[in-house]
Amino acid sequence: MIRTLLCTVACAALLTASPAMADEKLAFLIPHLYGPTGLVVDSEARLPNGQTHSAHFNSAFQAEFTQFNVALASQLTGLPIPTPASGFTYTLDPGLGLFTRSTNSFGPILSDRADTVGKHKVSVGVHFQRFTFDKIEGLDLGDVPAVFTHDNPGPGGRDDVVTTSNGIDASVSQLTTFLNFGVASWLDAAVAIPMVSTDLTVRSTATVQRIGTSANTAIHFFRDESGAIGDTRSFESSGSASGIGDIVIRLKAHAFNVGAMAVGLGVDSRLPTGDEMDLLGSGAWGVKPFLVLSGSSRSFTPHASVGYEWNGESTLAGDPVEGTKDDLPEQITFSGGIAVAVRGNLTLAADVIGRRIIDGRRLVPRTFEALDNQTTFPDIAFVRRSENEFSGSVGLRLNPKGRLLIDANVLFGLNEHGLRDSFTPLVGLEYGF
Repeated sequence: MIRTLLCTVACAALLTASPAMADEKLAFLIPHLYGPTGLVVDSEARLPNGQTHSAHFNSAFQAEFTQFNVALASQLTGLPIPTPASGFTYTLDPGLGLFTRSTNSFGPILSDRADTVGKHKVSVGVHFQRFTFDKIEGLDLGDVPAVFTHDNPGPGGRDDVVTTSNGIDASVSQLTTFLNFGVASWLDAAVAIPMVSTDLTVRSTATVQRIGTSANTAIHFFRDESGAIGDTRSFESSGSASGIGDIVIRLKAHAFNVGAMAVGLGVDSRLPTGDEMDLLGSGAWGVKPFLVLSGSSRSFTPHASVGYEWNGESTLAGDPVEGTKDDLPEQITFSGGIAVAVRGNLTLAADVIGRRIIDGRRLVPRTFEALDNQTTFPDIAFVRRSENEFSGSVGLRLNPKGRLLIDANVLFGLNEHGLRDSFTPLVGLEYGF
């Protein structure tokens, strides 16, 4: 059984770790969508005096669009991964001199409990998740509005704007392999290694809105690839990449008991092993100490945890185009839920999982008002502020035979902050020995 499980993990990892399929790194797809010089009308456009007029529509907004990429990339690299903990936990029975199961429950899937695996006990496993994102900050990713204004806007034609309707298809597959080892009866050491595959497609339809030029179509227009001219042009860019994500190393101690409540202390260290420019990793070190509480009832085990994550500098938090770095936002993480052993071989688990992103870059919808003080268009902007993101998790852990566990879980959003997938399935296997 162990050999079969390890072979399955190895084969899946090799299939997932295919080379990147995009000609350029995924972090550049959005900033380079309109070309290296941004959104520019056709160079044969002419002013009323006959001069050629290759107007650039808003280098300032191009920077904002880069921020959209950063906001999206930061969300993509902050996805929850299954906890590198064991469903089989043991304590030493002093009277028998043997290790016995500490609970009948197999515990949670995406959160944690204070129990440890037991001295020199080992658990290995693999979980697969597929995220297909549909919203960011409550805004439909298939229809994101953005307005480009003329360089040095003013009356007489420079008050024209270009409105864009943008669609973003973003999906991430994560195959997470973990190993948990009982260093002592009260101390576990674990490692989680995610293999990540990211697919990103960006589409934009740009339309000249003639606020000042009115019927004069010769001043601002687009020319498509066939040579035809008009007020509208479409752009599209896509790519995919696969490889190792950010490895997480964990130490967790069962510190003490308070009545029927077990108290655990731990620390997660995230290594920047994933390629952040292909949206496979964060590009920064992270350290998260945490406190976890769990009940000691054998069949009904409530649990809760809280942690604080410090992050280093990453290109994703700065400007990928310029190559500058900035600090990834720090986070307060928290979770709580229950795991119930409904039968000897079946545990049902439910959790609320949250994080507070401190001073992060957030997208907000707004209304753009043209210089004629009459015409308005939907638009977006970016602000820095702290927000809470809440998700729900429900699943089951089935023990069909021996020390094998089969996991199935669904993750879903409980509010609209952050990058959201309405329904994220998880399947996995775990074996303890």
